Amino acid sequence: MRTSCALLAIAASAAALPGGHKPKPQPDADGKYTLTAPGIRAQFIPYAATLTNLFVKDKNGVETDIVLGYDNTSYYPVDPGHPVYNAIPGRYVNRIGNGTYSIDGVTYHTEKNDGPNTLHSGTNNWSFRVWNVTDVTSSSITFSIHDPSNSSLGMIGDVDASVTYSVSKNKWSIVIDAISPQKKTPLMLTQHTYFQLDAFKNPANRTIWNHTLYAPAAKRALVADQNALPTGEIANITKNSIDDFWTAPHKLGFKSSDPGFENHCGNGCHGYNGALAFDNKRNKKDVALTLSSAFSGIKAELTTDQDAVVLYTCNWNDGKTEFKSTQGVAGQDKFIPRDGCIAIEAQDYVDGINHPEWGRLDEQITGPGDKYHWASSWEFGTI
Repeated sequence: MRTSCALLAIAASAAALPGGHKPKPQPDADGKYTLTAPGIRAQFIPYAATLTNLFVKDKNGVETDIVLGYDNTSYYPVDPGHPVYNAIPGRYVNRIGNGTYSIDGVTYHTEKNDGPNTLHSGTNNWSFRVWNVTDVTSSSITFSIHDPSNSSLGMIGDVDASVTYSVSKNKWSIVIDAISPQKKTPLMLTQHTYFQLDAFKNPANRTIWNHTLYAPAAKRALVADQNALPTGEIANITKNSIDDFWTAPHKLGFKSSDPGFENHCGNGCHGYNGALAFDNKRNKKDVALTLSSAFSGIKAELTTDQDAVVLYTCNWNDGKTEFKSTQGVAGQDKFIPRDGCIAIEAQDYVDGINHPEWGRLDEQITGPGDKYHWASSWEFGTI
């Protein structure tokens, strides 16, 4: 399967230019395209427009791979758990309540693949598909996808989308553009990035609870039910409450001894799996969120044009999946523990298409002919 994945990537790549121009970069034997800039190296595959590896420098200047993934690229399409590692799901990310939504008085039904709800548009969403490579250089790559109407149940109207990843000094930038030329359709996207800034090299603690998060503009939370679906209430976050990462930087596990930490993100889910809403008056050019680790010394700063962020602290990891050979420490096993990572997903309000009272419909329903645009970047340094 590894060979077929690599061949598929090569077939999708852009050909060398005629007339003696320098050939465009090609994928390696594993099907990975590599982008490089000072202080950063990033690798991608066409399946789900996925980031497979992200290397930055730790406090000692050592190159460290800080995202989850697999060594064997052929495993991404067949992993039965399909955790959406660093991929682009769509066309509507996160949950759709009760697998239904309405546009102009017409109700549409979507696949219920997350209990009573739809997650990421169902089991044929964009994170299950091979994207085309439409442009590639040593520092940027563009993937594109054509999504036919109803290819994910209830997602009506064709959509054409692209994502461009680029790297510059210590920085990874992501730009997503999409258009629905024929019909109004739900359209809300994200880059579904899983971080572990210690790369599982901390021999004393391989969970995410020792990482520190600071999001000074995230002053409200979308209250969710036991299936992680927003109820419609948007609550102010008070100082030192479980969701308080705005009054001061806090370790992700700072409230782990609080009784409310258990089931905070749904039945059987402790920690985080929900959305924080940014202040409407914030300057979108400012850093919206900082994740850091004292062990590695790495910090990651998110800048985004989106109005919310979903945090998921990997509660459902079963301890049976290995991390990559670029990660870990000699003498310990190679398994990702429960709570071993954090997914940080800049996006709009979860299930906003079913909450017109929030005023998000113009952000989440696109077409016909409207252009959707999403832009975020991560800048890396040390603390």
